[in-house]
Amino acid sequence: MRHSSNRPGFLGKPCEGEEQPLVPGGCWPALRGLEPRLCTDSSKGLGIVWETMRGVCSQGVAFLLFPCSLTLEVSVGKATTITAVNGTDVLLPCTFSTCMGFENLHFWWTFNNSEEFKNLLDGTVKNEKSEPKIRSNIDPSRIEMAGSVKEKKNNISILILNLEFSDKGKYTCRVKNPKEKNAQHEATISLIVVDKLVKVDNTVTIIILSVVGGLIGLLIVIMLIKKFVTFIIKKTQEKKKECLVNSSGNDNTENGMAGSKAEQKGTPKL
Repeated sequence: MRHSSNRPGFLGKPCEGEEQPLVPGGCWPALRGLEPRLCTDSSKGLGIVWETMRGVCSQGVAFLLFPCSLTLEVSVGKATTITAVNGTDVLLPCTFSTCMGFENLHFWWTFNNSEEFKNLLDGTVKNEKSEPKIRSNIDPSRIEMAGSVKEKKNNISILILNLEFSDKGKYTCRVKNPKEKNAQHEATISLIVVDKLVKVDNTVTIIILSVVGGLIGLLIVIMLIKKFVTFIIKKTQEKKKECLVNSSGNDNTENGMAGSKAEQKGTPKL
């Protein structure tokens, strides 16, 4: 459904010179045959768009009042590499997001390494209130769905059971959203399978950090001592200068006073 508004002053005035287009209350570029209208479109959201004189909302330029990314996004988290021990279970995370919502969303996981490429799992999600439904699974005994779409988690992660060394490789999570004209996005995570996790020895690092920290601390102490000694020397010199000035002033005063008194003596009366 589309609604438009042509209220006077709602969209301001045409731009002049190098003024930039603004949201309601600002100005808008005057384009031949087009004029801005307030348009609500289920596929575009609420915003100001260029509308033809026939009242059809343009699919071109739009200034959205509520900006959000309309593009489908898929993420496997910040860590794009996971290391797991042979024989254990490992979770491969995958989430998706879209501002447009989704219906009959299609997702699938693929695996590839230097030797082979294969589809692991294929599924759909009907809507925001439905849980992921698996259509095909290459090995149900080892691959399970671990995600949930409810509560807006949009989680389509999988769990691989009883890892084998042959499971090492790249796992790609792909999503297609029919509601966004079949927009598709993907994200890849690398899995490394090891015999056992090696504990990293940080002894050398700790020693280096301790030595560096000790040197920095020693340098700070030396600087503080130097500053304190400089302060003491400065104060001592100031006191010596005060003593010299006071001593010199006293000598001059005494000599001057004696001379004054001698000169001020009146002529003795006869």
